[in-house]
Amino acid sequence: MTPSPPRRWWRRRSLPTRITMITTSVTALFLALIVVGSSAVIGQVVVRSVDPDLQQALLAASSRVGEGLPPEEPNSVTSIHVLDTAGTPVDGGPTPELSPADLDRLRGGDLVLTSGTDPARRWKANVVPTPDGTPRLVLAATDLVGFAAMLRTGLILVSGSAALAVAAAAVVTVLSVRGSLRSVRRMRNATVGLPSGARLPVPDTRDELSALADAFNDLLARRDEAVGRLRRFTGDAAHELRSPVTSIRAQAEVAVLHPDPQHSMEVLEEVVQETERLTTLVEDLLALARSDAGDVRETRVVSLPPIARQVAARHRGGDVKVVLYAPVEVRVLADPVEVDRVMENLVANAVRHARLLVRVTVLPFGRFGRLLVDDDGPGIDAEHRDQVFDRFFRLEGDRARDSGGTGLGLALVSEVVSRRGGSASVHVAPEGGARFQVTWPTAYS
Repeated sequence: MTPSPPRRWWRRRSLPTRITMITTSVTALFLALIVVGSSAVIGQVVVRSVDPDLQQALLAASSRVGEGLPPEEPNSVTSIHVLDTAGTPVDGGPTPELSPADLDRLRGGDLVLTSGTDPARRWKANVVPTPDGTPRLVLAATDLVGFAAMLRTGLILVSGSAALAVAAAAVVTVLSVRGSLRSVRRMRNATVGLPSGARLPVPDTRDELSALADAFNDLLARRDEAVGRLRRFTGDAAHELRSPVTSIRAQAEVAVLHPDPQHSMEVLEEVVQETERLTTLVEDLLALARSDAGDVRETRVVSLPPIARQVAARHRGGDVKVVLYAPVEVRVLADPVEVDRVMENLVANAVRHARLLVRVTVLPFGRFGRLLVDDDGPGIDAEHRDQVFDRFFRLEGDRARDSGGTGLGLALVSEVVSRRGGSASVHVAPEGGARFQVTWPTAYS
């Protein structure tokens, strides 16, 4: 979805500009409300300040009208009007500049302000009966001299003060934001020229900037570790790929230079073996690359015994006896393809190093399903047990090209199992060889 032009314009502004605009806008809105409210409050205070004198003048005039005497105006700014119930003057004076609605409000006892006149006036009224019983509406009005000018002057002063306050808030915000981001700019400049293995200086403050520097340093540490691991992996992969490719090329060159029908089948068999080894290596590399990229297959409920039986059957018929023990059903949360690959790698590794026997065991283990692969081979020394799951790690006795290992099988086992919440470890088998143990979370844990 393409952002609208205002949104694109907003996104192109710098962070200090956006913060200043937001702060200034909020401040201006808040002060505008204060200006409007202050003007209304000041107007009400001024208007209501004349109400006591107006009430006193109205009471005096109402008393005289009730006695049948003409009212007297108390001063030059206060006027008295006497009307009949229809609103017609009966005292010989002019008709007051009041609307029918204003007269209704005055009859009800409310005070009325007429600001359309110059000067503005404040009105109050009483309904008074004359001595003959005729009702009269007695009005008292006070001129608010200078009221409108005062409101305008007050509005201008308050508005000017608010404008200065908004400008001051904008300046303070700009300076504060720039000062706060100065350390961020220094951190950014330091990051641009940071050599490999170096770290950002952490400010001697316990604030967001020091937390950001720590987070950057953690990220740099993980980056350096990943880069180093990638370099080692690339170098090892190139070396491992070079061996079968070189062997295939050498066999092909010998066959071309010395065509001999008697040795052609031997050459082809060796080429097929190296091709199979190369295919296995490439498949393991791709599987590890997908795992590193987070490409994990969907988790499902997988039954371990059927897959263990299939894997054991593939390795029977050779010099090494493969025995399976899976007396009960064990269901785990994994992927069947991954489980098959894990079992295949472990059983193939055990068969490759065993003398006579490989035992595969599948049993429940608390909240996990456990796979044990034991062999009666030479075993793995304690100092190497933490390294056998590293990529391209092989024991000295397993370095020969005809041993069949790629150095990636056990690394793939550990990677795949750990991503499912399980674990892989190596111990000593009862027969004296190696015992590989793999666990997965069970479906009913």
